[in-house]
Amino acid sequence: MNRDEATKRFHGEALAELIDESQPVELPTPDTDVPMVSRSVRLPVETYERVRAAAEARGIGVTTLMRQWIEAGLADLDDSATVSLADVRRALASLSRPTAA
Repeated sequence: MNRDEATKRFHGEALAELIDESQPVELPTPDTDVPMVSRSVRLPVETYERVRAAAEARGIGVTTLMRQWIEAGLADLDDSATVSLADVRRALASLSRPTAA
């Protein structure tokens, strides 16, 4: 057996032993049944902090909020706009206020 074969055999056996001896790890439950694609987005720190604060105020994760905004933007492009209930309430509230003449 040459050195390369011995190294491969050692690492293969050592790795197998580590796997056999390790404790099972519980993986996080995905928040959706839909397969997702991960993409990296570079944001200025100030923008990210605003997004994080908005997500925290809604009680959801940053990624979830960004996904909602992207889906709403795409729906708007398709003329099938999605609006939040808060936006609808604000619009209705502004209609009920008398305007100064």
